[in-house]
Amino acid sequence: MLALHHHLRKGRAFVFERFRMAILAVILLLSACGGPNQARPAAVQVGVARAPTGGAAPAPAAMAPSQPTLRSVMPLDAALQHRVAVLQRLSFGVNGHLLDLVDAQGGERAWLEAQLRPGSDDGLPDDVARQVQGFRAHKDAIVPLVLDIERKRKDARILPDEAQRKAVLDGLRETANQMGREAQLELLWRETYTRWQLQELMTAFWLNHFSVFQAKSDVQLLAGDYINRAIRPNVFGSFRKLLQATARHPAMLRYLDNDRNAAGKLNENFARELLELHTLGVDGGYTQKDVQELARVLTGFGVQSSADPLRPGKPGSDAGRREGLLEYAPARHDFADKMLLGERLHSHGWAEFDEVLDRLARHPATIHHVSVQLATFLLGAAPDAELLEHMRATWVASDGDLRRLMLVVIDSPQFAASLQQGFKGPQRYVVSALRLAYEDRPVLNLQPALNWLNRMQQAPLARVTPDGYPLLSAAWMGSGQFATRFDIARQLGYGSVGLFRQEGSKSEEQPAFPQLATPFYYRAIEPGLSEGTRQSLSQARSPQEWTLLLLASPELMRY
Repeated sequence: MLALHHHLRKGRAFVFERFRMAILAVILLLSACGGPNQARPAAVQVGVARAPTGGAAPAPAAMAPSQPTLRSVMPLDAALQHRVAVLQRLSFGVNGHLLDLVDAQGGERAWLEAQLRPGSDDGLPDDVARQVQGFRAHKDAIVPLVLDIERKRKDARILPDEAQRKAVLDGLRETANQMGREAQLELLWRETYTRWQLQELMTAFWLNHFSVFQAKSDVQLLAGDYINRAIRPNVFGSFRKLLQATARHPAMLRYLDNDRNAAGKLNENFARELLELHTLGVDGGYTQKDVQELARVLTGFGVQSSADPLRPGKPGSDAGRREGLLEYAPARHDFADKMLLGERLHSHGWAEFDEVLDRLARHPATIHHVSVQLATFLLGAAPDAELLEHMRATWVASDGDLRRLMLVVIDSPQFAASLQQGFKGPQRYVVSALRLAYEDRPVLNLQPALNWLNRMQQAPLARVTPDGYPLLSAAWMGSGQFATRFDIARQLGYGSVGLFRQEGSKSEEQPAFPQLATPFYYRAIEPGLSEGTRQSLSQARSPQEWTLLLLASPELMRY
């Protein structure tokens, strides 16, 4: 009887605790739903508090010794206030390490100039770099790897033994799945740990603009190479160069079916998205006839699937050509003249593709569409007409220099006014939480973070349609999104999420509780907390719960 009574009491206590946590979650989420203009963080108004002597938090008797306490907010100087806000916008999240780095470099402007010209190194801690360099996209040359897999696939399909055929094909499929997953994890490793934060932020933006879905066909095999060779090295160069690098990459050609595009058997998928999404925009003034004409230009451009020589084209046509896995087969190309966007395009095979990209990269509709997309990403909101005109003039004068276009946005009054007013999408939220929780301590397994992004429907390379994930905050403010964020904060706060268990290990993970009551917290975070968040934190019953509530707070969902 006593045992039963004890069991019932424990059950009631558990239910009450879950109910109490649910109420706290609702309070925090309602605050976040109120939008960035409601209960604007104090940091935007007055600044960041200084750390207490020795950097340790005083502890009330009712709480564990490591439990942070809420103190009266001390005034913040305007320079530090601005520095933290800029870093929050131009990185995947501020932490103490980043703030120290910027202080050492002489401020946010010096840091920004360095970020716009990243070094040749990947900027990763040694432990993380070893993980990334162990992925197959780095260990193996992509051309022989893909050709070998394709040869094995063809050979397996003619095997008479069904079980043997299935085993070989399943093994090849597992290789592709693993390479696709490694491409996703590499992005998360870099976003969380690289010191070249702005480069990685813009890699995420342009990967979204030139989106591919890795689960289609062989894109999984090509995704890591697409990011590392076509996107990341070109995010601060010219738009024309970036456009060419993505348009010619086998991942894009395979994803949008251009390897099926041949004279007399047109496939318009790539041509349509190249006009509608990558350059001119949906209102860019092109017609269905332009889509068809561009598809004719793109005939014969595909992905190499064997080392066999290319079939020759018609007499007088140009020779076939291969660059990496990109293949131009003149036997499949339409050599008749085309009329694209009101201008004639004479037939010259391989060079037609270059000429079309030149025209599209300088077209007024492209300048407008891409400027809107870029500015919206950097501002967290749509740009005004004055900023767009400044971007247009800069594009024309610099021939689409992306570094200069970014500075136009960053130096604009609209950018300064937008700071702390954006709402983080899932990717920013997850990575910023990891960066804050663990600083530069390398986690052993980022699969849980990838699982979170899958739950919130913003995992990298997982957008089925080619339009990319939404840029505006409204798309990520549903009740399901908030509930998932609270659960993520709970898993991080209680340190039992699997981040520090080696992948594949069956051993029990030792909880790794984030230590957020640091001098950085008192200097840069606490002064920006609203009264509602402070009240919620004051009700925390343990350091773990306090961390949960901080990570789930509205202020940490803004940037």
